[in-house]
Amino acid sequence: MAEPGARPHAGVRIEGEGFVLRAWRQDDLDSLLHHADDPQVPRGLSERFPHPYTRADGDAFLAGRVVDFAHPVFAIEIAGEACGGIAARPHAGEKAHGAELGYWLGRRHWGHGHMTRVVAAYLDWVVPALGLVRIEANVLDTNPASARVLEKNGFVEEGCRRSALRKPDGLHDLRLFGRLWSG
Repeated sequence: MAEPGARPHAGVRIEGEGFVLRAWRQDDLDSLLHHADDPQVPRGLSERFPHPYTRADGDAFLAGRVVDFAHPVFAIEIAGEACGGIAARPHAGEKAHGAELGYWLGRRHWGHGHMTRVVAAYLDWVVPALGLVRIEANVLDTNPASARVLEKNGFVEEGCRRSALRKPDGLHDLRLFGRLWSG
């Protein structure tokens, strides 16, 4: 187990077509705030991603108080600017062969195929790096674009948790996607 505050993946750099995946840095704060403080971004994400997204939220995130940076949590950099994030949260115990995938991208970069390529590149690295056999992802019913990203990357919809989340506009279903690798 990593030491508290450890960032074992800090030196990882994954270059893809039009993007770079790398560790978050303190100097990403302004671009993080610019892209995260958009009411459209968190509508398909968990409540850990607040709106409005304040400087205090950005500071807490970059300090590792929101997510565990011992896990592979990377910034998505496009045109030299951190404008999104991707992470896999490994499971423990009898589920340790699996992880949950999560990602987000600033609205300016939506609709260009970036996230499909980002997820593919990240999976190519994270599956062998963590020795994973299964990755799953949850998608809010109002986020069909995220479901398409997963399907284009070989994920299969495995079920639906009906009325699983309460958002400001009411109850929403949570769609579960999974992908297996030989292991």
